[in-house]
Amino acid sequence: MYLKWLAAYLIIINLCGILSMYMDKRRARNHQWRIPEKTLFLIALLGGSAGSIIGMKMFRHKTKHWQFTIGMPAIFIMQTALFFFFLHFFHII
Repeated sequence: MYLKWLAAYLIIINLCGILSMYMDKRRARNHQWRIPEKTLFLIALLGGSAGSIIGMKMFRHKTKHWQFTIGMPAIFIMQTALFFFFLHFFHII
């Protein structure tokens, strides 16, 4: 049951990651108010790192900023390792 809720949460937060990269790229092109980088990283830290990375690649956004090209994959690797640790720790796999 918990895995269904977790899967639903991860789908939603990763869609938010993709959408936030799209919105920030669109706003950058239109010279409008931008989404703060702190917010983009917060979405990634809350579980949306895969979506944020996909959004970066799809929209070619923040790909020249080392904080994003190194930080987002680092967050993803950390989250993946923690996910499998907890699955093993609670004997789910």
